[in-house]
Amino acid sequence: MASSKTSKSLASPLLLEKIDKLREKGINQHVPLTQLVAVGDQSSGKSSLLETMTGLPLERDVELCTRFATQITSRRGPESRVTVTIIPGPDASDEHKKCLDSFKFESLTIENFRDQLPKIFKQANAAMGIRTDTTSTNGKTFSKDVLKIEKCGPDEDYLTVIDVPGIFRNTTAGITTPEDIELVRDMVKHYIKDSRTIILAVLAGNVHIDNQEILTLASQYDTTGERTLGVLTKPDLVPEASEKQKICDLVMGKKKPLTLGYYVVKNRGPNETEANYKFDRTLDLPPYDSLPYDRIGPNSLRTRLRELSEQLTRREFPMIRKQVKAEQEATQKKLDGLGQSRKDDREQRIYLSAIARKFQDTVETALDGRYSDEAGFEKNTMRLITHIVNLSDDFHDDFSRFSQLHEFEVTGDATPATNPGDSQEETTTQDVCYEAVKAVLEDIDLDSYPELDGIVSMDGSPECPDGDTMEWIHAMYMESRNMDLGTFGSNVFAMAFKKQSTKWGEMTRSYLSKAILIVHRFIADALEMTCPDTRVKELVWSEIVDKILDRYKAAMDQAMLLVHIEREKRPYTLNKDFSERLQLAQGGRTAALMKAAGANKVSSFGLQNEIAMTPGMIKAASANQSNVERINQEIHDKLHAYYDLALCRFVDNVFQQSVDYCLLTGPSTPLAVFDQDWVINLDAEQLEGIAGETIVTKARRRSLTRKLQDLTEAMRILR
Repeated sequence: MASSKTSKSLASPLLLEKIDKLREKGINQHVPLTQLVAVGDQSSGKSSLLETMTGLPLERDVELCTRFATQITSRRGPESRVTVTIIPGPDASDEHKKCLDSFKFESLTIENFRDQLPKIFKQANAAMGIRTDTTSTNGKTFSKDVLKIEKCGPDEDYLTVIDVPGIFRNTTAGITTPEDIELVRDMVKHYIKDSRTIILAVLAGNVHIDNQEILTLASQYDTTGERTLGVLTKPDLVPEASEKQKICDLVMGKKKPLTLGYYVVKNRGPNETEANYKFDRTLDLPPYDSLPYDRIGPNSLRTRLRELSEQLTRREFPMIRKQVKAEQEATQKKLDGLGQSRKDDREQRIYLSAIARKFQDTVETALDGRYSDEAGFEKNTMRLITHIVNLSDDFHDDFSRFSQLHEFEVTGDATPATNPGDSQEETTTQDVCYEAVKAVLEDIDLDSYPELDGIVSMDGSPECPDGDTMEWIHAMYMESRNMDLGTFGSNVFAMAFKKQSTKWGEMTRSYLSKAILIVHRFIADALEMTCPDTRVKELVWSEIVDKILDRYKAAMDQAMLLVHIEREKRPYTLNKDFSERLQLAQGGRTAALMKAAGANKVSSFGLQNEIAMTPGMIKAASANQSNVERINQEIHDKLHAYYDLALCRFVDNVFQQSVDYCLLTGPSTPLAVFDQDWVINLDAEQLEGIAGETIVTKARRRSLTRKLQDLTEAMRILR
């Protein structure tokens, strides 16, 4: 049992020293630390009490000693010496901290300390930025910096007490203001509010306790009175016996009880010698002589405070370590949330290059359709290639069914190449593509992309072709015929094709517009996914959007060029299918004529699959047809054969050149604007403007970095 007590007594000073080191590092602004705080009215005798307890002469000039908190530490050491430094306040700048570092008084004897005390306080005021000239209005009246006075010696026991400026109610001209009254009160509240603080409430015995607000203030934060210890000073100045008895009643717990109780201490006077103080018999006289011995005098109080400090620190130490660790991890997480540091050109370029690389990786994944490879592709807008394929299939189907101005006739038994009555399976596939494209486009709010005005055009669905094809061809031929014997000129055919392909430009522009919208929304969403910093994302976007728009225009121009080539040039093809399609159409017409002329089908092996014709029948069928009618049919059949081939060629070219090459995979697509080469080509000013951190972010990073360093050092101390 004795061994356990010895172990605790040895460990306690070590723990107390660790707590003091944490306080010097400013950890108390992040995690509450155990502490003894002396508070009281300005005339409560608080400074005299601390001087009596510590043996340190303390400044009692009301104009100098109450401008800041003072941490007084006693600890055992081989040599007797006093060291004075300043602990920076929680809001101290690096410049101010550097100034405070230069303030230091070391290896002072008690006599030296006493002699230099006015100088120490005056220099401390100057270092903290407190005005010392009572006639000046420059500087502040109070400071959050803490003056630390450390007393070492072979007979000292570890104890730290923080002396907070005394509460006052009346201002001093040229020294304090009404605002200072509240400032000091707020400072007292700040120091006593935490549950790890023992409140040393100093009360002047010669002033009625109800007229001293410190107990009322303490009760606001220590509602049960479990961590408030009352100290009654100036018992020798209490004249009446009844007032002395009231002090005794407080100590005995008969009035305003506190769990930690009350102590009575007669302070050493400013001119009182050590010998005279020791032989003072104030507390040996009635009624004080009836009080328990361990409740009177500075030694009893010092012993009790040391016990309380050790008990509190032992109890709270594991939780303090746990909270410091949690705060360290939370700070690291916040710092990580800011991303990598971007304070110079190199860091900014690395940062932006990483985003550009990730963006291009996202583009590659979207074009390859490997949506399961990366997070974020569960979002429908990110499935770029799928939407483009569905859109292009829908474009092909619409173009096949609706692009001709007039519906082509079905000649004889010929199978129409562009028959809208497709098979049930093909129709179902077309409907699925149409619904998929419709759903995607309905999700796009064109008003969200005003920059696309003048580039995209979202026209309605194309109308179905007219049915009066032969009438249209006849009218056109009659208005354009030339002196051609039994045939028609190439100009007639060119006019017919141009007229029949009237809707090509509008439908192609609509297709490209939809493709551009899909790509544009993908770029915006991919940039948001790969760039976590909203400000950087917006700045990158503002820098690249003009070049992206230029590439959209290039894709649209390429599509319009293809439209121009198909519709304005002389119709021609090297495709051998043209002759086959034309012959098939002409054969179908001949068969239809024969059938109309009364040709009979001949049975072969029980199947009627051949038509029996005679030269006379062919002659009779042909004789019933005028030359103009025959030419009209010839124009129709040639136009139909050529149109089908031109349509397939055109749709492929638009997709391959305008969409795939210009918008998706070519070297100059809008998807390739934001890449690492773009980052490399930024000059220093552009780089700083885009990737440089804001003043707020820089300040926050500095603050978090400094805090993390302090907390890391705190964890090292707490080991």
